Amino acid sequence: MNGDDAAHSGVYYAEAIGHRQPPDPLNLCIYATVALLTWLLGPVALAGFAGLAFAGYWRARRRGLRRSRCWLRDTRLVLCYLAVLAGIGVGAVLW
Repeated sequence: MNGDDAAHSGVYYAEAIGHRQPPDPLNLCIYATVALLTWLLGPVALAGFAGLAFAGYWRARRRGLRRSRCWLRDTRLVLCYLAVLAGIGVGAVLW
């Protein structure tokens, strides 16, 4: 490969890099939407999201999941945490 080939290959690489799409931060949009719903609906949203998460973890635990990527790690602790959150939400709605 001579000097001209090396120079041209760098141009093609730089051009290809320039045309790539930037990463889509979809998770941030989802988090903002959840925060908005929580702000608007308050305790109803807390009870609903905690109940939904509890059902998901319950199903996963029955299928064999014992360790979660959640900060609490043990799925039993996660289920207890979510049950408490759901209880707080329901209690606040009924109060």
